[in-house]
Amino acid sequence: MSKPSKHPLVPSRPLQKRNEVGERVIRFKCSLQNTILDVLRNRGWQEVVGEGDWDFYWCDVGWMKEFFDHFYLEEHMKICHFRNHYELTRKNLMVKNLKRYRKQVEKEHGKTEAQKCDFFPMTFELPTEYHMFVEEFKKNPGQIWIMKPVAKSQGKGIFLFRRLKDIVDWKKSPQSDYQFAPDGPKEQPENYIVQRYLDDPYLIGGRKFDLRVYTLVTSYVPLKAWLYREGFARLSNTRFSLDTIDDTYIHLTNVAVQKTAPDYDPEKGSKWSVRQLRIFLNARHGKERVDQCFQLIDEIFIRSLLSVQKIMVNDKHCFELYGYDVLLDSNLKPWLLEVNASPSLTASSQEDYELKCRLLDDVLNVVDLENRLTGKEKAVGGFDLIWNDGPVYADSMFTDSNSATLPRLNSFLGCINERKQQLRQLYRPLQTIK
Repeated sequence: MSKPSKHPLVPSRPLQKRNEVGERVIRFKCSLQNTILDVLRNRGWQEVVGEGDWDFYWCDVGWMKEFFDHFYLEEHMKICHFRNHYELTRKNLMVKNLKRYRKQVEKEHGKTEAQKCDFFPMTFELPTEYHMFVEEFKKNPGQIWIMKPVAKSQGKGIFLFRRLKDIVDWKKSPQSDYQFAPDGPKEQPENYIVQRYLDDPYLIGGRKFDLRVYTLVTSYVPLKAWLYREGFARLSNTRFSLDTIDDTYIHLTNVAVQKTAPDYDPEKGSKWSVRQLRIFLNARHGKERVDQCFQLIDEIFIRSLLSVQKIMVNDKHCFELYGYDVLLDSNLKPWLLEVNASPSLTASSQEDYELKCRLLDDVLNVVDLENRLTGKEKAVGGFDLIWNDGPVYADSMFTDSNSATLPRLNSFLGCINERKQQLRQLYRPLQTIK
């Protein structure tokens, strides 16, 4: 039974169970005032404002922390986060879980297999691993490092440094959440991670970029993960150089940072679609090498999710849309920078708005509150199922450099997204059956 509550976002009475599609309009709540709200309204669902019963809730992570454990969810209800989503999306916990997973893989399958997990930069957590970091720092004098707060986004609190003195100066600065009094710390300092800076990024027109790619997890037990075909490359506004490490317009690709540049064009922005990028890379390096690069990106998605599978609190009411940030180096090796549980859904341009509308509409198609799917689909709109308690393979095969024909993962990142046609074909036979 639901517990009575005066809070406007907590259901105040038991919900009537919806047994059949079409019995009534689906009711939704949304804590955000951006693209997702438009998508939900355009779907024809009924918006619930204030107190009221709901079937679907797009909440923020703060709500999950405060209220999720305190009321009962009816069978059909869905919510957009897992209880401990932060195991993958807090920078320090992500690295901790990946390190543990790598050790497990090495123990069970050997060093060669474990090396496939080496897709994140050398990382230390501060203050707990400060002395370990100092030892590594001294081994590589002149190496550039990057400092990041573990729980902030949009480039906030990030800076690069070459000298240990820079950390000491920073700790004493007014901008730091890590201030010290003469007799010790004033309060518990905010945790940071320090990472070896990837100083040889792949450049487009002399500019650094990273990729934002979307995965959707609908279950952790068993693990069921979908990959969206579309995404975008975020380019810096200034040509790359290591001569200055203080210029955020050079080194940070976050849109929140880049849009503050004096010559930023809000219409043009600093984005390429992943499809544009893949075509560009194919022309430069050939299809085989680019396919290998994208297969390594797929490996990042799968292994990062497997690294948290056993510790994630699975709940049939929950799903999660993750925004992965991946950087390519000059050798086309992909590196995982971070994973976001609340990827920005605010559009920076009309093209960006349309992409996010397609993405979010297809999230709702996969979550399927209307009960239109059979559960056996390998593709829904722009989403392709890449893992379902094991790898999901595409219907077509691929030929490697030795002319061997091998199964290929059901991943089509950067390929044409004919989602409207796919959805028409998907729903037509289902409507006939019903």
